[in-house]
Amino acid sequence: MDLRAINATLSVSPQILASDLQKIADQGYRAVICNRPDGEGADQPTFEEIEAAAKAVGLEARYVPVVAGKVQDADADAFAATMDELPKPVLAYCRTGTRSATLWSLTQAKTLSVADILAATKSAGYDMAGVVRRIVNGGKTPTDRADASYDVVIVGAGAAGIAVAASIQSRTTGLDIAIIDPADIHYYQPGWTMVGGGIFDAQSTAKTMASLIPRGVHWIKSAVAAFEPKDSAVILDGCRVVKYQRLIVCPGLKLDWHKVDGLVETLGKNGVTSNYRYDLAPYTWELVSNMTLGRALFTQPPMPIKCAGAPQKAMYLSGDHWLRNGSLPNIDIQFMNAGGVLFGIKDYVPALEEYVKKYDADLNFFHNLVAVDGPSKTAWFDVAKPDTAVERIAVEFDMMHVTPPQSAPDFIRVSPLADAAGWVDVDQATLRHAEYDNIWSLGDVMNAPNAKTAAAARMQAPVVADNVIADINGKSAVAQYNGYGSCPLTVERGKIVLAEFGYGGTLLPSFPKWMIDGTKPTRAAWLLKEKILPPVYWKAMLRGREWLAKPEKVSAS
Repeated sequence: MDLRAINATLSVSPQILASDLQKIADQGYRAVICNRPDGEGADQPTFEEIEAAAKAVGLEARYVPVVAGKVQDADADAFAATMDELPKPVLAYCRTGTRSATLWSLTQAKTLSVADILAATKSAGYDMAGVVRRIVNGGKTPTDRADASYDVVIVGAGAAGIAVAASIQSRTTGLDIAIIDPADIHYYQPGWTMVGGGIFDAQSTAKTMASLIPRGVHWIKSAVAAFEPKDSAVILDGCRVVKYQRLIVCPGLKLDWHKVDGLVETLGKNGVTSNYRYDLAPYTWELVSNMTLGRALFTQPPMPIKCAGAPQKAMYLSGDHWLRNGSLPNIDIQFMNAGGVLFGIKDYVPALEEYVKKYDADLNFFHNLVAVDGPSKTAWFDVAKPDTAVERIAVEFDMMHVTPPQSAPDFIRVSPLADAAGWVDVDQATLRHAEYDNIWSLGDVMNAPNAKTAAAARMQAPVVADNVIADINGKSAVAQYNGYGSCPLTVERGKIVLAEFGYGGTLLPSFPKWMIDGTKPTRAAWLLKEKILPPVYWKAMLRGREWLAKPEKVSAS
């Protein structure tokens, strides 16, 4: 037998035999549903045989036959009614289990999200790509037509999405381009560290989406429910269908606050904050500026995360403030890092370690935040040191800056575009999808082994634009991405360690060493971060002006 759990009340399986029923009952099942018509194959017992064997061991049995490849809306209704009648848990079976999984998916379409349905069936080993449009349509068969069609469709209007749209427009005219994104506001997220340090106002990091979508680009203000890459279609919430000649996927990543027990309930109060949210970054500064005594925790979850230096940036700016106002001797700074190193590129570590000493901060490696109780000011960490059993410890705090666990968005993770870890699967040089030739990806959502930063997206956008245009013209890829990313580490107010690097940890400085030595804290790098990069973001990157972002050409083999 091959019983595969969909949820607590239903499992599905390939064809079972009468001799299996005792084992099925022994495993706690109380009923079976046969979704395979009698006589479909020479190797199957009849339902009458299964029903008799089920009754003999105290199981109820129902016959809801469905023709292979022809699951009708009425079949799903019959399956739902049968499930309602039967005691749980239930085992449903057909030839392979696919029809049973499909029926369950359609019956859940009005109560569960598309991502949850696809995740449950995928974990059981069943691909529901063939009925995803019906799932999005509430479990019912939609009309098979496209509501809109474009030359280029871009999923996501963050830094990567708007930048690549603008870069494509700067290279050619006449293309019909659409961006899909439900958000009304676009945020300059690299500025939130500065908001949390009392340097920027939060309002300066936000603009209306409508003011930033490039002129001539269609804005589809909707969320994506699913992808049908074999049909070159994107399915939107509400089952609208958008067809494309070429697709660019860049919706960013998901901040998974719920992965830490109790965190959502205490964010923004009880001394718990995060610069990873627009509305909380000002609270970070409120806590830091008012704190004169106690323990401050700064957490970092397992990789990958957006801007790997951001957790310690918050710590350095806070420590600098406490040093300047004389409170530092009375504040216990603890950096709780799920990883085993301070920063992944060793060339920058010595300078950072000097600031750790300067602020008398304790580095706690292999400490992963798993729970928090805000009112009691207590956090729990799983300590997973190499070759040592995991130990859970409690740590009290007066202030805690949390970097949330991060993952691919649900609708990406369960899609045909994703790799085993849930990220969009691309060639790391050309950023073209590994399987689908008319799909590219950039930004935080794709699986190239680079740092997930806005600076990386700034470099990737011209690469994708060049390669999409080349593909339209019938040519092979002409540009390649070298893994460039940048992390301006704000080690004190007025100085930054400007980390710039590519694949394999190769240093990729944008400026000569006499101007900015990235391995050391400099005033010039601070001015770049504070004064130059925000207008570069708003007025250059999002408008197709590619400052210091000229793509590398693909080398001839």
